[in-house]
Amino acid sequence: MLNLHRMRLLVELSRRGTLARVAQALSFSTSTVSQQLSQLEKEAGARLIEPVGRGVRLTVAGEILVEHAEVILRQIDRAEAALAATRSEIVGVAKVATFQTAAISLIPDVLHVMSERHPGLTIYLSEIQPDSGTAALLAREFDLVLGEQYPGHESPPAAGIDRRPLLSDALRLYVSPQLRGNVARSELAHFADLPWVLEPKGKPARMWAESACKAAGFEPNVRYESADLLVHARLAETGHAVAVLPDLVWETRQPGAELIDLPSRPDRQVYTAVRTGAETRPVLVELRSVLAEVAGGHIAPHRSTRTAHAEPQ
Repeated sequence: MLNLHRMRLLVELSRRGTLARVAQALSFSTSTVSQQLSQLEKEAGARLIEPVGRGVRLTVAGEILVEHAEVILRQIDRAEAALAATRSEIVGVAKVATFQTAAISLIPDVLHVMSERHPGLTIYLSEIQPDSGTAALLAREFDLVLGEQYPGHESPPAAGIDRRPLLSDALRLYVSPQLRGNVARSELAHFADLPWVLEPKGKPARMWAESACKAAGFEPNVRYESADLLVHARLAETGHAVAVLPDLVWETRQPGAELIDLPSRPDRQVYTAVRTGAETRPVLVELRSVLAEVAGGHIAPHRSTRTAHAEPQ
């Protein structure tokens, strides 16, 4: 009989590409993963992986088993959701992953509401980079993930993911009067001669910002890199760089520099994601409902009112 735990390891290998990455994600040793997959091959009566270079890849039989294993895992999620729906109270554990600005501006209120309504529920929270959320969700590291998408870089949800919009978060330039000087600057191209702070290369926010600058006719002079948007804010406020920041940053702090609307009024889209099959679990339905409730009290689900607009001086 095929072992479900071992089939999950094979699914993870199909997603992560190497035994080492599977082992790291699931807190196993690489040798343990290799041994478990060897045992699965004996159970299946077929070779499921084969060496290629210094790594491995799935055989045709391995790919077939992964397809069926993914269906089985989704059915297990559905079964757990159906069983949970028979209980009168929401109890147990929920694991949530989010990115920095949502963790700061939304999550404290969500935790407060959930603890009042469902005292028997324990929520574990992790801050992760938004672009790693899908893999972590499919690996069952989390039950619900908050993610983001930037204009022009949208993509459909991965197979096995149920994704729903939460809010639109306005993106604006942030610059100190000291750095901006007395030059009239109202278009993105007007900031081409100034130093910038952006997220590290390869991150969705960085790719969007660079694309926007290129569309305006220049390559930004990225003098500073950080994944921490509060670092971006501080560098802008102290006159060292131009930043592009989402409005969620200002939910817990007051701007100390100028916020400048871009003509296209871009937004990043914030969403919630769960595994397909688990979307009817009462705890996830409730979490999504409370997140929407809290988000509505901070920033409207559609474009927020822009409360700080800097006019060129």
